[in-house]
Amino acid sequence: LFLDEAPEFKPTVHDALRQPLESGEISIRRAEGAARFPARFQLILAANPCPCGGGPGKSHCRCGTVVTHRYQQRVSGPVRDRIDIVHSVLPVSRNEMRQAVPAEGTTVAVAARVKRARERQRVRYRDTPWVTNSEVPGYEFRRLCPLDREAMELIEDAVADGRLTQRGADRVARMAWSVADLSSDERPSGVHVREALFLRSDGALGESLPGRWVA
Repeated sequence: LFLDEAPEFKPTVHDALRQPLESGEISIRRAEGAARFPARFQLILAANPCPCGGGPGKSHCRCGTVVTHRYQQRVSGPVRDRIDIVHSVLPVSRNEMRQAVPAEGTTVAVAARVKRARERQRVRYRDTPWVTNSEVPGYEFRRLCPLDREAMELIEDAVADGRLTQRGADRVARMAWSVADLSSDERPSGVHVREALFLRSDGALGESLPGRWVA
């Protein structure tokens, strides 16, 4: 599900995403009863940095700090807390557009990594109702996929500092396992948790990881 210009959607639309993002299901209740339907999807949100699209600090932007902050807060905290990867895209100059930039990995190579990672997850959960990391409920994930002490301390420090919520901590742990799977590592370490923090916060929570990216 791709929502372009995400801040322009009504708050009710954002709030409706919370349940399926958390449980992979959606509940519909009416006077005559209730029903649950599968609703597992990959959510992609895109947004300009400000209403005019120019971006704070640019000479042609006249939005102002207050307007820009209010615009960015239109996507609620609970929804943003369920977003695992955040990436800012910087403006591209004309010279950069003319240059041929080599890709870090071909589509075929990345697809092969993803296939291997999903196979590792299928084997991991072979005796359960689930197939991938994203499907496992939080309490079961913590039981089936514990982290080592170093990895847990990194997450606990981020929670203690207020940089992560408890939900965010669970999602970082889950992402760390996926990063380890993509790297064909047996289990996540502090390195994988740092990368998960980096991916979640566009670099604000984790360390700089030059030359590494997770597709």
